[in-house]
Amino acid sequence: MCRVFCCAYFLSIQNHVSLHQITRIHLDDILIAIRDTPVAAAIFVITLAISLLAFNSDELYERFILHPYSVAQGKRVYTLVTSGLIHKDLPHLFFNMFSYYFFAFQLERFMGHWQFGMLYVACLILSDLPTVVKHKNDYWYHSLGASGAISGVVFGFIMFSPMRDFYLMFIPVPIPAIVFGVLYLIYCVYASRRGIGNINHDAHFYGAVCGIIITISLYPMVVPSFFLILRNHLGLH
Repeated sequence: MCRVFCCAYFLSIQNHVSLHQITRIHLDDILIAIRDTPVAAAIFVITLAISLLAFNSDELYERFILHPYSVAQGKRVYTLVTSGLIHKDLPHLFFNMFSYYFFAFQLERFMGHWQFGMLYVACLILSDLPTVVKHKNDYWYHSLGASGAISGVVFGFIMFSPMRDFYLMFIPVPIPAIVFGVLYLIYCVYASRRGIGNINHDAHFYGAVCGIIITISLYPMVVPSFFLILRNHLGLH
């Protein structure tokens, strides 16, 4: 089963910017990201590379995909991690990495290097454990993708910046991050119960919850900061 988390920013470039300037900006952004956020950059590159390799290697694909039936029997436990390095197809990979790009690098700057790495790996593993329990007797069931970990990254970001505007595909107006977060969790529960789509909604939900818990555990001061931002935005002093 594939799982896709689709959250996209609409980007705009000012008029009269030359192609050379745009290319220069992108190259500078890449170099800054590698220097300032090495963990997020490494995860980004590794996930892209292995996913692209798996598209052309059935052996790698089969070796890395999560099989809850096997994991429940103590076999192929490593796939709790490796399944997050492969994706079903190019659109699945694109939307996951697109969402990752806009949140992961900022979150590492907020949290720190090892803290971000711990959050990502923990969310990747923990978001899949409920799936293993739920499908431990379903030999036919498989799951792949980094969506659980990326949900954790997005919700970790929301804890630091709850009133940041989110611009979603097909919705012409911005949505405050905290509102998006609540609606997203409600949808995940609803979609999981109704079995909507060929998507592991449980991984999305538990990844998001883990992202919140781990962010608070690693950075406790985010809680008073979170509520201070909300109070200031609502004019409550």
